[in-house]
Amino acid sequence: MEKQSTKKPKKYNYFIGIDVSKDKLDYAVMKGRDFLFHREEKNEPDAIVAFAAELNSLPGFKMAKAIFCMEDTGFYCNHLVNSLRHLKANVHVGNATHIKNSLGLVKGKSDKVDSIRIAKYCWKNRDELELLDERRLPIRQLTILIALRSRLLGVSLVVKTPLKEQAAFIDPALQTITVDCCVRTVCAVGADLNELDGVIDKLIDADEHLKRLNQIITSVPGVGRITALQLLICTNEFRSISDPRKFASYAGVAPFKKESGKGTGIFRARVVKSANIKMKSLLHICAMRAVRYDEDLKKYYHRKTAEEKKPKMSALNAVRNKLILRVFVCVKHDRLYSKDYISEYPQAGYQTGPITTRDAIETQPF
Repeated sequence: MEKQSTKKPKKYNYFIGIDVSKDKLDYAVMKGRDFLFHREEKNEPDAIVAFAAELNSLPGFKMAKAIFCMEDTGFYCNHLVNSLRHLKANVHVGNATHIKNSLGLVKGKSDKVDSIRIAKYCWKNRDELELLDERRLPIRQLTILIALRSRLLGVSLVVKTPLKEQAAFIDPALQTITVDCCVRTVCAVGADLNELDGVIDKLIDADEHLKRLNQIITSVPGVGRITALQLLICTNEFRSISDPRKFASYAGVAPFKKESGKGTGIFRARVVKSANIKMKSLLHICAMRAVRYDEDLKKYYHRKTAEEKKPKMSALNAVRNKLILRVFVCVKHDRLYSKDYISEYPQAGYQTGPITTRDAIETQPF
């Protein structure tokens, strides 16, 4: 789903919490902290517009003074988000885990109860809610195509991996039979993946802005095509997330301390599990490639492991952070990565004066 942008808090008087499922929507309507009513409607555009029209009959209701809050449930939210945007409504799509953890001790669960809890969460956090950012059509299309590609890869792995692993444990004649029975499936999935990759490439090439951003990201050594596309989706073309620190936290590669009382400083900072796991795994692959083929990052990794005696995974995580920093700096200055590039601009938030690529590598911004 799309990310939210930070804007000046608005003053709302109506809070509508929505529990989204495939076939229906559960609405809970609150005026201030007072719960008014619950309504169950179909997850269809006409039903959504009709319910919004009914809200207009409430005392003092104005669309500009109301906010609709829901959990991120992927494409099941599409009808709702598109319809509300057409009505120029204020929309917040929250992380399900964040909403759940903010509610305290929760007992029992139903769609009606969940919608009421979302409405209460919306009222409670009304001054901090970030409204959903608009996404251009190419990014929305790219999101769907990349998700489809992941599913096709999953199908391919489900078929191919057991065939490969069982070869040493079953009769060779039976192995030949099982492989022959799956060869058409494997070939068909491979052909679909190739065709889909062509569609994705055409989509990128047809949009000058996406094409330029893709060129910049993939110019960074170690960062490949799929990682670049995932970066474009997760950052909404670097509009929703433009700070490398925030993206490092979002991707789960920023270490956080755990301190309490006399335990201050005795625990090593660690990354947290609440992150975009897909993005984190792609960055890990990029880091593994970078420490093999990029001389600067190879030396950096060696210094971390051999001289500073850091664990290998900790050193790799530092490399992931360096790759993020390289990408965001290049995007910020709209330039391709160059090992010998010297910038006339200071790196905001990190240091002042002329910077070289080597300086960016050795800086510890995270």
